[in-house]
Amino acid sequence: METATLVTFIVYLIGMLAIGLVAYRMTSNLSDYVLGGRRLGGGVAALSAGASDMSSWLLLGLPGYAYVAGMEAIWISVGLAVGAYLNWQFVASRLRKYTEIAGDSITVPDFLENRFRDKSKVLRVISAFVILIFFAFYTSSGLVGGALLFEASFGLTYTQALWIGAIVIISYTFLGGFLAVSWTDFFQGILMFIALILVPVVAISEMGGWSETVNAVGNVNPEFLDVFNGVTALGIISLAAWGLGYFGQPHIITRFMAVKSSKEIPKARLVGMTWMVLALMGAIFTGFVGIAYFSANGPADALAEGAHETVFILFTQLLFNPWISGFLLAAILAAIMSTIDSQLLVSSSAITEDFYKAIFRKSASQTELVWVGRSGVVLIALIAIVLAYNPESSVLDLVSYAWAGFGAAFGPVIILSLFWRRMTRNGALAGMIVGALTVFIWSELSGGLFDLYEIVPGFVFGWIAIMVVSYIGKAPSEEILNEFDSVKTSKI
Repeated sequence: METATLVTFIVYLIGMLAIGLVAYRMTSNLSDYVLGGRRLGGGVAALSAGASDMSSWLLLGLPGYAYVAGMEAIWISVGLAVGAYLNWQFVASRLRKYTEIAGDSITVPDFLENRFRDKSKVLRVISAFVILIFFAFYTSSGLVGGALLFEASFGLTYTQALWIGAIVIISYTFLGGFLAVSWTDFFQGILMFIALILVPVVAISEMGGWSETVNAVGNVNPEFLDVFNGVTALGIISLAAWGLGYFGQPHIITRFMAVKSSKEIPKARLVGMTWMVLALMGAIFTGFVGIAYFSANGPADALAEGAHETVFILFTQLLFNPWISGFLLAAILAAIMSTIDSQLLVSSSAITEDFYKAIFRKSASQTELVWVGRSGVVLIALIAIVLAYNPESSVLDLVSYAWAGFGAAFGPVIILSLFWRRMTRNGALAGMIVGALTVFIWSELSGGLFDLYEIVPGFVFGWIAIMVVSYIGKAPSEEILNEFDSVKTSKI
């Protein structure tokens, strides 16, 4: 690799560590470490949520999908954009208010326990357990992606690349907690956005413009221009259903809880959705123009051999000088890091707040809890590294499984806990268990209806379980109902 590209990478990594050190000086208690003391501005919250959401699939997976499928790839983008918008529009503000009113809850399990006055700790423990299980695999898949990027870019062995990427991410998350994660995600979100606009614009320009690009793609295969090509009704529903996952992703909805005021939500929604729509379009257009560009200029054969997800990387190497190329490759690393750090932090908070403090050390000091949280980051990261250690046993395929698991287990629970007065503790428990089990069972089946993405049945059955069990059981107490009603008039 060119020295200029290497220098760009190193400068970027040093910048992320510097943010961690600054945030370290601003972190004094568990609320600071886990939720940033609820003082995020709307713009930072929006870009942080977007960056932690998208991961490397936005720069690698989605362009690769568009490269092999053409404009059919737009369906998953439509589903994600609609799901994210509904999440910002309906969940964000009410969750921000409710989590503070319900005992100043700083984690999702904490909120569910306080919301339903669950003295048994069962709701907290099961929800924390679900978070830890899914995120262990989710995080390891990101570490594999980072290792492959380092391996391809610097000629390192896979093991060396894995440890270098992991150490950087662990370091700034360990030091600064939520503030470090949010601010690094903010800058990483900007970097990803610039890269996803710059690459397709330059590539389309190289092709002579948009009309020439479309004509060239049509000459390669006219079916690439058809958004309905090869897509069944079941396929469209499955792709669009990715949007359902947003309501239950702990690393995304914690950003809503951390905004300094619900008044910041409209600004955050505008910033977040603008970022997301343009970034998704940039990713799809990168893959789309790649069909035309690489069929004419090569290396189409290399891309055809299962390496289609490298289309963005190839564009950065072919169209830009080494300094710009290093900047654009750093955007891929930014996408990977911004998701992993958020997942590590949510997992750490589950260990600290939902197991250690809630069950074992109720009288633990704030300093002790912060250090338990930091130790949790290291522990979970080490487990993820072990899972990612062999590239042949990659868990990248489990990303969609984990997304479905979170969406089905927590999505209906979060929505109904915010908007349905009659919901009970047992209803929440039933919905969480049924949603998670449905995803697990459905993903093991195939053919016919079972080809439907497992988040759809998981979400539907989880929702039904909540309503049925809540209606069967005893109605919520007057205290719970009064608190529910107070959220609507709250000015927080």
